[in-house]
Amino acid sequence: MHLNPYGEDAVNLAADLCNRRPTTAEELADRCRGAGLILERPVAQADLAHALAALDAWEKVVDATDERERAERANRMLAASTAHPRLTDHAGDGWHLHYRDDRLPLGALLFSLISVGTALHLAGRGMHRLRRCEVTECATIFADTSRTGRRRYCSHRCANRDAVRRHRARTAAR
Repeated sequence: MHLNPYGEDAVNLAADLCNRRPTTAEELADRCRGAGLILERPVAQADLAHALAALDAWEKVVDATDERERAERANRMLAASTAHPRLTDHAGDGWHLHYRDDRLPLGALLFSLISVGTALHLAGRGMHRLRRCEVTECATIFADTSRTGRRRYCSHRCANRDAVRRHRARTAAR
């Protein structure tokens, strides 16, 4: 997976893993491969623990109540997980930047990828572009990658559910 200038792939992977947390190292590896990550080392149980810690830290970034708190939490993740930027062609698919050391275990790789991707996403698209679904009974996290930056729901299903609820409330009020 290449970090794009907005961090979209990384934050979408973080949201997916956060919303449906992997329970085994094998599941974590499979889902990361499915997202396009190239795993350079065998995956161990310690990778799952490290990845879950990264997701816990990332969820605190998502749930921050204002921009300064969100930036502070993202900066803590960056400080704990990143290295010097470096050019790499590790997979033979073209030169690109990595903000981590080569051949990291999967847990450390995810921590770095998620923290840098989140910083790029927030700085490039807007500090408000990570959130939870506005439907009260849905706690799903999503990264707003829409053109306008006004996405409020995790899915069309939740958007429709809320629209129906609002319509019924207006009808009952009449």
